[in-house]
Order: sequence, then structure tokens, then C-alpha cells
Amino acid sequence: MIKNNTNPPLDSSSLHACADRAINHHVNPPSTLRSPDDGQGLFSVRKGLDAETLLVNASEDLASVQALASHLAFEIDGTARSVALGICRMVEAIQLLVNEALNEHCVKTGK
Repeated sequence: MIKNNTNPPLDSSSLHACADRAINHHVNPPSTLRSPDDGQGLFSVRKGLDAETLLVNASEDLASVQALASHLAFEIDGTARSVALGICRMVEAIQLLVNEALNEHCVKTGK
């Protein structure tokens, strides 16, 4: 039995053109984009902070994000819950890496 298809056939030339534009945008970004060091960003990190201060703050921020995502995961159901739990797991892994870097820094500096 043949079913009616409500989706028209895709024009592959327009898909290729779109893909080319997307790839070109990422490979050759426009020069009008500002760099993060130009002082025009919404947030910035104060220069001169030591690695330990940066790592401690990153670890605390990751713990906060993990708590938010974890709380959200248990308030929702379905696919959205799976996404929130995935975010929790990724943040937790990143937090482990940051904490390990902080431990290594403390060992090297004797703190």
C-alpha cells in the first residue's frame, strides 16, 4: 500500500549550499567577530588571579550547576529528564577534572 507523503522531496542543492555556508562560517569566521580579550564581553575574569583561585571558583560554579540540573531532572519527565541527567553527568565529570587539577596544583605548591 502506498501512503501519501505530506513532505515534499528535499532539494539537495539547497541542502548542500546551506551545509557549505555553515562549514564556511565555522572554518573561516567573519573578522567582525570580537575576540574574548577585547574587553567587550558581558563577563570577564580579572587579570592577575592565581590558578588556585580560578580552580576553586570553577569547582564551586560547577557544583552549583550540577545541583540545579539535578534538581531540574527530578522535576520533569521523559526526554527532557534524560537531557537534564546527561547535563548532570557531564558537569560532574568536568567537576572531577577541575578538582583533580586543583589537587595537583596544591601538591605542587605545597598548600
